[in-house]
Amino acid sequence: MHYLELGGAETALIGLLGALDPKLVDVDLFIYSHRGPLMKFIPDWVNLLPENKTYSLIEAPMSEALRNGRIGLIAARMLAKFQHKQYRKSIDVKGDDGSIMQYIGNCVTPLLPKINPDTEYDLCISFLTPHNIGRDKVRAKKRLAWIHTDYTTVHFNAALELPVWNAYDHIASISPEVTRSFVNTFSALAPKIVEIENILSPKFVRSRAKEFDASAEFTGGVNLLSIGRYCNAKNYDNLPDIARRMVESGIRDLKWYIIGYGDDTLIRQKIAEAGMEEHVVMLGKKTNPYPYIKACDIYVQPSRYEGKSVTVREAQMLGKPVAVTAYPTAPSQIRHGVDGVIVPLDNEGCAAGLAELIRDVEKQKSLAEYCLNHDFGNESEVEKIYKLIK
Repeated sequence: MHYLELGGAETALIGLLGALDPKLVDVDLFIYSHRGPLMKFIPDWVNLLPENKTYSLIEAPMSEALRNGRIGLIAARMLAKFQHKQYRKSIDVKGDDGSIMQYIGNCVTPLLPKINPDTEYDLCISFLTPHNIGRDKVRAKKRLAWIHTDYTTVHFNAALELPVWNAYDHIASISPEVTRSFVNTFSALAPKIVEIENILSPKFVRSRAKEFDASAEFTGGVNLLSIGRYCNAKNYDNLPDIARRMVESGIRDLKWYIIGYGDDTLIRQKIAEAGMEEHVVMLGKKTNPYPYIKACDIYVQPSRYEGKSVTVREAQMLGKPVAVTAYPTAPSQIRHGVDGVIVPLDNEGCAAGLAELIRDVEKQKSLAEYCLNHDFGNESEVEKIYKLIK
């Protein structure tokens, strides 16, 4: 795994480790860079391998790699950028472009040392792309690579990725929709797919939600909350315009809070352009976001696309009314009108759908009641890991 910042894949990894039984398996965990607030939730029985400086600098600023004398790593990253730029000249990208990661994986991996080379593992799990490192730097009898992304919404270089995916014995998909999007491109890999949901523990989520009371930070009459990295997928740049439309429709006591990390320049620019400084509030990065979920009125996932949102399920575990936009995989997670609502993805439709939910207090109560009485835990998914090992 790259690191343990507050992200869906990172949270899912902690859930997987927490569900594994130390009486049945021994686990070595290799993290490229030992950073992020989720590091402290690695179970004590898991053997965290030492950080290797070369790995920790793969995604660091090049100036930091230079200070550490990693000239080869810098050259490999520059080569990857050049190759990706040449590739981009030959295509017309629709949506996000994630193809750069595979170029980096191909160029950087040959320079990296082997991971615990004296050990041959029964199963090597590569939890996040690019999967070159799990393929080339670990001795293992079997290999499992994870898909966390809806491949219909992100551009990638299929020809470049195929040899890497093909080297794995199994490929874990987090939902049927993610499986379909992947197999549409990599049809030959369909027999390798095993569906394993993101493993999340209601007990863990609820205990962390009780660590402190965040309600005093929410000052609106109606308090919405969204959580996620500041990136194109999360659609936060459109959030201020959606909020403006709701305020103009009469919901004047609206406050929409955002928890996340990354470059927030565009979002703040859009807040100013929409005149939403009093209604859209950037809370920044929070090491424990769960008390904020517990304190909000409605949790909103306004994404352009998702694999399967971890935070949506966590909000459901805390009994919150949930609204998500109609990204392609939304129906795999939300039963509209039962455990949440799906609103249109366009700004006007999204604003209207959210406004309708805000005004329908009985609907909010029914959604919350269903979630509170429903078991969203799925630790039994870990049995699929045991089966692969056997």
